[in-house]
Amino acid sequence: MRFALIGSGSKGNGTLIEHGQTRILIDCGFSLRETEARLRRLGCEPQSLNAIVVTHEHGDHIRGVGLLARRYGVPVWATRGTVNGTQPGKVPQLNLFDVHQSLAIGDLELQPFPVPHDAREPCQFLFSDGDRTLGLLTDTGCSTAHIHACLSDCDALILECNHDPQMLAEGPYPTGLKQRVGGDWGHLSNAQAARILTEIDTGGLHYLVAAHLSDKNNTPALARDALAGALGCKLADIEVACQEQGTDWRDV
Repeated sequence: MRFALIGSGSKGNGTLIEHGQTRILIDCGFSLRETEARLRRLGCEPQSLNAIVVTHEHGDHIRGVGLLARRYGVPVWATRGTVNGTQPGKVPQLNLFDVHQSLAIGDLELQPFPVPHDAREPCQFLFSDGDRTLGLLTDTGCSTAHIHACLSDCDALILECNHDPQMLAEGPYPTGLKQRVGGDWGHLSNAQAARILTEIDTGGLHYLVAAHLSDKNNTPALARDALAGALGCKLADIEVACQEQGTDWRDV
């Protein structure tokens, strides 16, 4: 199993997961043309996708889902709340899933789990090829015991480090947006992400990516410092996914 982020941040998100003959895209927050270019940068032709799986209905995660699905005939998977919270338009095949039940898409097993975020029915995922496990946690205002249980003993983890609280407090956002981002239904700070790492089993974790960094309220250096401090590892061991380039392919 391998993965790559096509971009990560408030301007658009998408994560590729691949194993065997199966290739899925988690979220698509870019225009159709931009998505095509980002996929091809990673050697992925859009028509090779087996599914687009949606975490929630915010624009930076769903903007390009309907366009991509219609252009290339890709099935879409989402929760009922997400579908009710948006208007994806006609897609070739729309599949609903339960956030408390695992599902199989080709050679991959997906275990969704609910997260606190200001959307209708948001979720994040564990992905498994039967041997290794990749965890994905972004767009989460705070952690829970259930999240900790899900993420424990992952082989690789994509973890939100959205903001530094001081930068957020002193930054350009209006007060209401600051309260939303920093609240329990907003986004994880560097310190919250680091705390999660201290509270889950990371004994088998060999790859960590900091994701969904704010370009106004955080820096890669601050995110790396927080996560490396929690794991007791080198700063260079933490990869940071950027908005423009995402990441290259990484094996789990």
